[in-house]
Amino acid sequence: MNSVLILIYLALINITGLLVMAVDKKKAKQSKWRIPEKVLWTITLLGGGIGTFFGMTWFRHKTKKWQFIWGIPAVILLELALFIKVVV
Repeated sequence: MNSVLILIYLALINITGLLVMAVDKKKAKQSKWRIPEKVLWTITLLGGGIGTFFGMTWFRHKTKKWQFIWGIPAVILLELALFIKVVV
């Protein structure tokens, strides 16, 4: 049961990461108020790295910022290592 809850949580946080990147990209194009980078990083660090990464790729958002180019994949690798250690 705990594994199922973890997977549901990870699915939801990654969908959130993807959607937040989409919304921020749309707001950037419209020159409107943006979602703070702290929010993007918080979602990533809470397990939404894969969704955030796909959001970066699909929407071509934050792809010129080295913090995101290198940081998001690094967080994903750390999260995968933690997930493997906890589950396996």
